[in-house]
Amino acid sequence: MNLRSRNKVSANFNMSSMTDLIFLLLIFFMLTSTLVSPNVLKLFLPSSSSKTLAKQSISVSIDKDAQYYIDKDPVSLDALPARLKALSSGTDETTIVLNADKEVAIDHVVQVMDIANNLNLKMVLATSPK
Repeated sequence: MNLRSRNKVSANFNMSSMTDLIFLLLIFFMLTSTLVSPNVLKLFLPSSSSKTLAKQSISVSIDKDAQYYIDKDPVSLDALPARLKALSSGTDETTIVLNADKEVAIDHVVQVMDIANNLNLKMVLATSPK
């Protein structure tokens, strides 16, 4: 007496649709990553192996000619405390990301850090990964 079933279940899995999906996602991320420009100013940041995950709210940049910028707007050193205070709007959660060119003298970086300290703002020094 033959009691085997005639219907055989196939255990094969077709991966072609999965690979199509992976390639589409890869193309999407490659195209969108070229459109993002985190630093509009061309600065050569010092390199570091540490990673900082700070919420960026205000970006202060110092270029190699010791000119100061808040985001992309140029600002003088005398007007910097007033602009930072206005942008922080008195909250303690404001974080300043300092982008300083590696050719800038440390005095300029310390001045900006001192301004942020006087305003009780958190400061993070941006570096480029090694």
